[in-house]
Amino acid sequence: MRPDEDLSRGRDASRQPAHRRGAPRLRQALGRALLLGFAVASAPLHRLRAQEFVPPQDQPAGGQGRLRVGLLGFGSRIGADFEGRNQVIVSPTIELADLFSPQVRLRPSAEVGLGDTVTTYVINAELMYRFTADREMAVPYVGFGGALYSQQRCNQAPNCPRVWAQFALGFELKFREHINWLLEYRGEDGLRRHRFFIGLTTRRGS
Repeated sequence: MRPDEDLSRGRDASRQPAHRRGAPRLRQALGRALLLGFAVASAPLHRLRAQEFVPPQDQPAGGQGRLRVGLLGFGSRIGADFEGRNQVIVSPTIELADLFSPQVRLRPSAEVGLGDTVTTYVINAELMYRFTADREMAVPYVGFGGALYSQQRCNQAPNCPRVWAQFALGFELKFREHINWLLEYRGEDGLRRHRFFIGLTTRRGS
C-alpha cells in the first residue's frame, strides 16, 4: 500500500462524526457491561449454594412490632437507563432491617452505570413496603427514599455530587425455595430519570 493511500485513509477517518468514531468503543463497553451484569445477577444463586444462606422467615404474630436489624437478604440486578445516556446499570442490594413489620424494610443499594463516556454512581437508602407476605408466589412492592449521585471526574461536572429523591415500583416472583426473580421500575432524581431492572434476590417465607 502506498504512503499516499495511508494518508488518504487517515484523513477519511478523521472526517467521520465523533459519535461514529466512538461507536466501536461504546459497543465494546456495553458488551463487557452485559457480561459483568450477567455474572453479578447470577451471583446470588452460586452464593446461596455455596454458603447455604437461608433468609429469615416471616415473624409470627407475637413478633410483630419489633425492630429487626441484620443481614436479612441481598440481591443483584442489571438494568438500563432510559434518560438518554444509554447506560447499562449493575446494582447490588441488601436488606438491613425490618421496621416493626416484615413488610416494611430498609433496603440500601448501589447503582453503577457503564457504557457511556463517564461511569456514574448512585448510592440509595430506601424504605420498601411489600403488599403481601413473602410466602406468596408474587410479591408487589413500592419504595421511597433518597440517594447520593456521583460520576467520574465529578469535580469537573456541574452540581456533582448531588442528592436525588427516589421512587421504586416492582414485584418479586418465586424462582426457587430461597430465591426470587425481581422486576423493578425506578423513577430517580425526582422522576427525571427512568431505569428498569431485572435480577435475583433472596426469598423469605418459603
